Parts: sequence; C-alpha cells; structure tokens
Amino acid sequence: MKFLVIAIYVCVVLVVAVISMRKTHTAEDFVLGNRSIGPWISAFAYGTTYFSAVLFIGYAGKVGWGFGLSSLWIVLGNAFIGCYLAWKVLAKPTRQMTVRLDARTMPEFLEARFDSRRMKIVSALIIFTFLVPYSASVYMGLSYFFEEIFGIPFTQALLFMAVLTGIYLVMGGYFAITLTDFIQGIVMIFGVILLVFFVVTDSQVGGLAAGLSRLASYNPKLVQPIGPPGFWPLLSLVVLTSLGTWGLPQMVHKYYSIKDEESIPKAVIVTTGFALLMTFGAYFTGSLSRLFFDNKMPLGPKGVPSPDVIMPQIINQALPEVVAAIILLLVLAASMSTLASLVLVSSSAIAIDLVQGAIKPDISKRQVVLLLRILCVVFIGLSLYLALTPTIILTLMSISWGTVAGAFFAPYLYGLYWRGVTRAGAWAGMITGLTISLGLSLYTHMNSQYIPMIGSLAIVVPLVVVPAVSLVTQGYPQEHLVKVYGDDWGTGQINDKGLVTHDLG
Repeated sequence: MKFLVIAIYVCVVLVVAVISMRKTHTAEDFVLGNRSIGPWISAFAYGTTYFSAVLFIGYAGKVGWGFGLSSLWIVLGNAFIGCYLAWKVLAKPTRQMTVRLDARTMPEFLEARFDSRRMKIVSALIIFTFLVPYSASVYMGLSYFFEEIFGIPFTQALLFMAVLTGIYLVMGGYFAITLTDFIQGIVMIFGVILLVFFVVTDSQVGGLAAGLSRLASYNPKLVQPIGPPGFWPLLSLVVLTSLGTWGLPQMVHKYYSIKDEESIPKAVIVTTGFALLMTFGAYFTGSLSRLFFDNKMPLGPKGVPSPDVIMPQIINQALPEVVAAIILLLVLAASMSTLASLVLVSSSAIAIDLVQGAIKPDISKRQVVLLLRILCVVFIGLSLYLALTPTIILTLMSISWGTVAGAFFAPYLYGLYWRGVTRAGAWAGMITGLTISLGLSLYTHMNSQYIPMIGSLAIVVPLVVVPAVSLVTQGYPQEHLVKVYGDDWGTGQINDKGLVTHDLG
C-alpha cells in the first residue's frame, strides 16, 4: 500500500512537470511563474515551503518532547507572526516595489533599493552558502523517515528524492513548484487531521483527558503554559521560527510572484489557516510523544537516544498502514516543496544575481533559463553530497536559518517602509546579523542549547542597528527615492540624514 501511494504521487508530479514545462520560456517564468500565481496556490506554496520534514520529523519530536504542551505557543507564533503578519506587512509593498524595480530575487531587490551591486553579490553568496546545506538537511531528515517506515537504505532514499526533485524542478521551474505545492497542500491537510485523530485515540494515549493526566504524572510542567526548559528557550524558538521567515529568500519569493494585490487578502487567510492546522498537528503530536515510549527517549539507528526517530516510530505504532502511507506522503510533500524552493532560490542567486547581474550582463534570456536548469541539477547534486557528509551538515545547518534571516530581515523590512534607511545602515544590519549568528555559534561550539537564542538575537538586534546607523550616515538623493517608491509619494525635501521633512500622507 505504501509503495502504491508513492507511485501514484510520483506519476502526478511528473504530469505536472510536463504541463509546467510548456509554460516556462523565460527566466521570469522559471523563477516567478511570470508573476501570475493566484491566491490559493500562492498561499499553499508559502505554507508548504514553510513546513517540511524538519518540522514533522525534527522539531515536532524534539520540541514536543522537551516542552510538552507549551510547544503550542510556537503554533501561534508560526501562524500569526510567521504567516498572518508576514503577509499583511510584507506582501503588498514587496510586490509593488519588486515590479517597479524589476527585481526577481532578494539580491536584486537589495541592489536596486540600496543602489549597491556589491550588496547583491554578497547576498547571493550568503544564500548559496547557507541555503544549500539547509536543503541537504531536509534530504537527510526525509531519508531517515523513509528508512524507518519503508526499510529503504538511507543512500537509496536520498537518490530517489534527489532525482524526483530534479526532474520536476528542472522541467517546470516555479510553475511546477506552485502546482505541486497545491496538490501537496491538500495531501498535508488530510494527513495531519488523520495524524491527530489516530494519535489521540491510540491506546497509549487513551483520549485527550487521560493522555494529559498521564503526561502530567511524568512532569506537571509538561501540561503547563511554560514547559520544563523555561521561558527564554521557548521565546527564542518562537522568534526564530516565526519572525525568521520574514527574512528568508525562499519565503519572501512568494510575494514577488502573486498575481495581483487583490489576491493578497485571500492568501493571508488561507496561509494562516493552513499554518495553524499544520503546526498544531505536528507539535501537539510531539507533545504527547512521551506517552508512546513510557517517558524514555527512543533509540536511533546507532543505538543511542535520538529525538529524530520519535515521530516515525509513533506513526509506525499508532497508525493503520493506509493512514501511515498518507502521513508518509504528507512528509514527502512538505519536504519536496521546501527542497524545490531552496534549490530554485539558490540557483537564481548564481544565475541571475552573479552571472547575469555581474559577470556576464549580456547573456541572452534563453541562456539564463538553460543556466538556471543546469544549476538546479548542480545544487541538487551538491545537497546530495552534503547530506552524505553529516559532520559538515551539522555545522552549517544549525546556524543557516538564523544567519540568512539575520542578514536580510532588517535591511529588507526597512527598505520597504522607510525612505531614510541608508546604504551604510543596510550594510550594518547585514553584517550585524552575520556576526552574531556565526560568531556566537562558534563561541558556544555549536551547542544546540544556545542556537535558537543566537538565531533570535541575529534577527532582532539588526532591527536596532539599521536605524541607528542610518540616522548618522548620508541618505539617498530624491531622484533615487522616487525611482524606488514611485513618483506619487510626494515632492518633499530629503535632509542630510535621509529623512523626509514633511508628511507624505
């Protein structure tokens, strides 16, 4: 049954790839779907990119086990900060400005907004350095899941994932990603509902009231608003996993491609509802995980306690075979979407931002599309190689989320809304985020206990640094600001600090 479900899914993905390939002719098509993606598909693309095997296999098990029911604060953070507020605050101005500036990627946006080619090159290198290892970690997590459920060797599972992702991404680009995201989103909705139902009704839990009572017997704090690790570790996780999405290129990319501004309100509602359902299903299941193992951490493949096997083993224990197959498809669908988005963003950083933007500006449109397809294959291969080298992955992946979000979030947010932000301010914010994330991670010897807090600091501190530096450095001339924000925002004077001297309305 499990293999039949996977076979059907593969066939659907291949059909989508063929259909999408017929629509993909230019770099704009390959990277943005020609900015023609509707609200439902945009919302599902955002949600399925947000939640992958890292959530369902890694975070749900480890965080749910450690924090108990207090992990549900992360659910609220992801849904209302990472989705609702993110779309409300960022989507409309991002689409308006990227269309006006003809920007297709985060590095192109930063170059045009801050009039700095160097910033585009550095941004592209940051994306390449930290998102490719992130994609490798998703491959690893999903492959462990395949090994646990199917008994398929780790390496074979990796190859299967790499080939399938490569085929549909190389053929159809962003059109293929969004269409499969919609299908994957539907699968994920049904899958997570079934997951919660069968977990709560399993004999190990015995219903919601009995399960919570037994959980409290292990440790009363597991059913309290703040779990055993305490307030600050929990807050760090909420900030990192919720606010961090505001600066991740693969998430921001979804705002570039939405069809029109009228589609945004619908996308806000759909994305938020989707996030609530996905994160609740994952973290709630994780919070009950101790009940399935009598409060003893299960052993991983190497015979040592491992939180990575918590969710796969629960699925094996609690779910009928057909439902387990659907949950497997849920995790596969979520991870495929995340992988495709990561690879596409990484490929565009090199093809568009470095090659077309700096090294060979006269490259033809057809050559850019060909280069994008070649780089997708290269980066999938590179991710596959890194996934087979776990020591490298553990070093880079543990800081990738905080590093990328820390580098981009503050310059991106202020660049959208504040005309007074300067080039020096943007550089200061980017460097601060990188320094905090990399410096403190190395200083603490990559201790997983401190990584969420370090990532949160890397995201939050630049929000203070950017305006502080901008207020004391040279601003932009009015001509540049009109180019960025449009000529309908007023004709007020800009003082020597880059601040508008009258109310623009």
